[in-house]
Amino acid sequence: MAQTTVTKSKSKDTSDATGTMINAMTNWQTAGLGALNWFSASTVERMGDMGAEWMTFVAERVREDVALQHALMHAKSPGEMQQVQMRFLQTAMDQYTAETGKMIELSSKLFDTAENHEAPDENVNV
Repeated sequence: MAQTTVTKSKSKDTSDATGTMINAMTNWQTAGLGALNWFSASTVERMGDMGAEWMTFVAERVREDVALQHALMHAKSPGEMQQVQMRFLQTAMDQYTAETGKMIELSSKLFDTAENHEAPDENVNV
């Protein structure tokens, strides 16, 4: 009989702790994720587009870094190494500048409504 009392006591403690955690998680979700409710599906899709664009850029930059190391290892003179490094830096600056422009363009459209992105259909046959 004493064992039954202990089991009921542990069960009640577990139930109370579970209820407390559920309430706490509900409050956290309401406080933290409630602000995200205004994100539309198109906003989330554009965020994904930005992430994909960034990952593509990073992959290209890694390829450029590997190509630099390869070119430096095969350079025949200090002058050739300098030329390789200068080309690498110029390419990096050009690519980072272009990517910055792309990211600014994508981020400026992040919270636009769908109406702003739909082009007027001039070929409508009535």
